[in-house]
Formats: sequence, structure tokens, C-alpha cells
Amino acid sequence: MPKSGQKATEENIIQTAPVEAARRTGLLVTLVLGGLTALPPLSMDMYLPALPEVTDALHAPAATIQLTLTACLAGMALGQLVVGPMSDKWGRRRPLLVGMVVYVLATAVCALAPTAELLIGFRLLQGLAGAAGIVIARAVVRDLYDGVEMARFFSTLMLISGVAPIIAPLIGGQILRLTDWRGVFHVLTVIGFLLTLVVWRFLGETLPEERRHEGGVGQALRTMKGLLADRVFTGYMLTGGLAFAALFAYISASPFVVQEIYGASPQTFSLLFGLNSIGLVAVGQINGKLLVGRVSLDKALGWGLGTILLASLALLLMTSGVFGEVGLVPVAAGLFVLMSAMGLAMPNTNAQALMRTPHAAGSASALLGTTSFLVGAVASPLVGIAGEHTAVPMAVVQLTCAVLAAACFLGLCRPWRAAPGAAGTQDPAA
Repeated sequence: MPKSGQKATEENIIQTAPVEAARRTGLLVTLVLGGLTALPPLSMDMYLPALPEVTDALHAPAATIQLTLTACLAGMALGQLVVGPMSDKWGRRRPLLVGMVVYVLATAVCALAPTAELLIGFRLLQGLAGAAGIVIARAVVRDLYDGVEMARFFSTLMLISGVAPIIAPLIGGQILRLTDWRGVFHVLTVIGFLLTLVVWRFLGETLPEERRHEGGVGQALRTMKGLLADRVFTGYMLTGGLAFAALFAYISASPFVVQEIYGASPQTFSLLFGLNSIGLVAVGQINGKLLVGRVSLDKALGWGLGTILLASLALLLMTSGVFGEVGLVPVAAGLFVLMSAMGLAMPNTNAQALMRTPHAAGSASALLGTTSFLVGAVASPLVGIAGEHTAVPMAVVQLTCAVLAAACFLGLCRPWRAAPGAAGTQDPAA
């Protein structure tokens, strides 16, 4: 490579790193992107053990406090619609840094909220700002990788980001030993601040100027309309969104199911949640290291959806009393299987959808994320609709989402009709 090229790679990687230079910093980029994708589960899961305490401290019913999760999810969904097209126009780096700074400020204010209504409002702002990390991390992956390589990277990214839901409830449970629920937001503020510094220092620009879009809001809307007109892209988008909703039904309901219905402590809940997250990460690594390149992405995705469907059906049968009075262990086992199967569903839906959209990775990533978080936000309050003393609504929501996800995959993606070499439906080695 010419000396001038070497000099540009070495001196300008922070500000204007080209795609090839960013590839050569693969480990560093993976860690930074892993941190960005880990921030949402940290924001959600570290707070989960505190939900029963928040209901008492703010004198609000469980359904209202669950809206703090819904507000954060809705904010992340709507924020991605704005940040994704912005990143296609102005590059990845600038919108990301602005979003991170606002996230830190909003999280600090959450710790001071005196009422449930104000906490819901600040969680909405927190989600709006945190959306930048989610959508831009996916867009950066699309900038740098393609095909099977991209699917493998998503699985590797899941390993990094998957540590967050493992340790987040554990951290949250320990924080509650030392202070109250507000301390969780203090810790999140520090984490967000440190991650902002890391992004500013180490994550270079991955979208060259010649690949950026010059249009404004109108152009962004036309781009998204074109993406939605692609039946297969829309199919993967809906499949991934509905699978995520089944996952979020678990996230939203599990603190009450495990602690209130089965009488477990916050620390026991944290351990079970961490174990389920380990299952998700482990299956994600099996997907990336063993399955990708050997079986089609659609086949692996189908296995994941089928397992989610069976696990959610088993959970409904157990929680509704078909097998009599069951304890925590069988229910926890069903939740473990459901969570683990997400390691097949989530990376493969993202990879298949983004393979079809190299011309608008930011907008495509925004649509993927928005769909997931909006559907998850709808699912969240439904799991508590019958109160805090039954897990049946959680299982019903999970089964419904699983059935709809499988229907979208089969009806819109139609994997059996995929031609060889089409948009990642078959691996090059196949």
C-alpha cells in the first residue's frame, strides 16, 4: 500500500477511517460496537430487579411501572427512525456522539424523578437518545461486512453485547443491597459517560462521503418506502420484530413472575436471568462458529423460530395449570430454552435483511430496530394485564408473537423459493 495510504490509516482512523482501515481494527471495532449494542440491555436489565421496589417507592401499580420499560422501548424505536437516515446523510460518527451525550444527561435525570409519570417521561428521552447506538452499530456492521461474514460478525457481536444481560441484573441486584433503585441510574450514567469517551476516541467514520445521501426528510421517507416495498426485507423485519417481542415479554414480566409469584429473591432472579442470557449467547456462538457457512441462514432461522414456538407453548401449558401446580424450576427451564433460541433468530434475521440493503444501511437498520422496539413496547404492558399473580399473560403474549413470527417468515420470506445466491439465502459455500 502507498505510504500516503498507510499514513492516512494510522493518523486519521479516529476521524475519517476508510472501510478497509476499520476492518483492520476488527477487534477494537467489535468491542466498541459491542458496547453500543450492550447499552440498551444494560438500561433495561440492570433496572429489572428494582421494579417491585419502584412500585412501592413511587406508590404506583405494577402496570404503570412497567410503562417505564415501554417508554424506553418506544423512545428507542422512534429515535432510530430519525438517527438512521441522519447517519446515511452525515455519516455514522457525528449523530452517534450527539445521541450518547443526550443519553447520559437523560439517565442522570432519571435518578432524580420524584413520580412515576416523570420517570416514564425521562425514560422516553433516554430511549430516544440511546437509539443512536443501536441503529448506528448495525449500520457500521453493514458498512464493513457482507454475506456470511456479516452473519458471523453479528454472532460475535452477540457474544460481546450478550455479556450485558448476564451481568446487568446481577449488578442491579447488588446495587439494591447498597442503595435504592435510584442508584441503578447513577451507575448507568457513569457507564454511558465512559462509553461516550470510548466512542469519541476509538470509533472512526465508516461511511465514505461518496456513499452518503444528500436528501433530507423526504428522501429518507422515500428510501424507507422503497425498503418496505421489498416483500422479503419486510418479512425478515417483521419476523425479527415479533421474535424480539416474545423476548421482551419475558424481560418485562420475569421480575414479577420469578419474585412475586414464585417467591424468589432479587439475587435469585438475577442469577436465573444471567443463566438465560448465557444460553442466548452460547447458541449465538454456535450459530456463528458452526452453522453459518454450513447450513443456510434461513434454515438456522427456521430452527430458532420452531424452538421458540415450542418453548412458548410449553410455558403456556405450565402456567395455565394443565400439568397441575408447577414450581419455579420447570418454568425457568422453559424460559431458558426460549431465550437460548433467540441466538438463532436474532442474528440471522438482521443479516438476511441487511444483505438486501447495501445502498441504505442506516435507514434499513432504523426500520429493523424501530419495528422490534415498537412491537416490544406493545407487548410489555400486556404481560401485566391480569395483575401480578399469574404468569399466563406472559406465556400468551410469547406464544402469539412466536406464531406470528413464523407466519411472517413463511408467508413473506418464503425461504423454500429462494434462488441460489439470492441475498444471503444460501451461503457461498453451499
